[in-house]
Amino acid sequence: GLGPQGPLQLQWRPYRFALPQAMVTSQGAWSERAGWLLRLKAADGRLGWGEAVVEPQQRGGLTAAMAPLPAALDRPVLETLLPQLPKPLACALGMALAELDGLGSTASGGGWRAAPPSAFLLPAGEAALAALDEALQTAAAAGHPPTVKWKVAAAADAQERRLLDLLLAQLPANGRLRLDANGGWDRTTAQAWAQRLAAEPRLDWLEQPLPPADQAGLEALALQLPVALDESLRSPAGWRPGVDWPGWLVRRPLLEGDPRPLLAALTAGTPRLMLSTALETGIGRRLLQHLAALQAVGPTPTAPGLAPGWR
Repeated sequence: GLGPQGPLQLQWRPYRFALPQAMVTSQGAWSERAGWLLRLKAADGRLGWGEAVVEPQQRGGLTAAMAPLPAALDRPVLETLLPQLPKPLACALGMALAELDGLGSTASGGGWRAAPPSAFLLPAGEAALAALDEALQTAAAAGHPPTVKWKVAAAADAQERRLLDLLLAQLPANGRLRLDANGGWDRTTAQAWAQRLAAEPRLDWLEQPLPPADQAGLEALALQLPVALDESLRSPAGWRPGVDWPGWLVRRPLLEGDPRPLLAALTAGTPRLMLSTALETGIGRRLLQHLAALQAVGPTPTAPGLAPGWR
């Protein structure tokens, strides 16, 4: 019963762009982002915009799933099809439908909201030291405490342990640190890092320290220090919605399918959800910033992960 009546017109356009620098993680390096932009036009002329972020291994499958979609269809039909589609397409369509229903409209809710200051994303390896210095200068000029996220499990462990000491020595007392292993540690390595950081007051969390399949290991580690789940939320072998998790959940709307349930959860004030980028274009970015703004006025506000400088 929401939104415009009559057929909706779908137009898709592909995009591809290079990242300013290659992102190196425990899962390898990647240097470009590709996907599709959606223009959804209602019968009364209103427009909704969406974005489908495509991982390299998904591109062929996404194109095949998009092919049978008609150029025009009624809203009820689209809503029925949406849950059956690959998550990137469901995200683009759900995003566009939310806009047709008033999301971002000045008349219905004050327009698109601006996100709070983001955490800074530090690159893997030695480059993290110079990036931290730049991040601290930027935060000081803006007048807010710095939150930094560092990609680990991407270089030799001994080297990263040495860099950790240097980073902590450089991070001010009011700074916050997040370490993202992208599931790249084993239990022995994760335990060694946990012992080093258990008494560190500036630690926000370890993000996905173990593979999604090792849920038992993640739960045991979370008894010692804060652990945030990321890849576990999108893996068939990982955490299941509805299962209580004591730590944070890193939500990447552009990778999760229809974003409207997440929008509803944040509007309702669901705690311990942190919004993070998939290095999307400005179409997806305005939704991400809006969701991060909702998170910031909820019960557990925290800096979103918008990766300034990486897009």
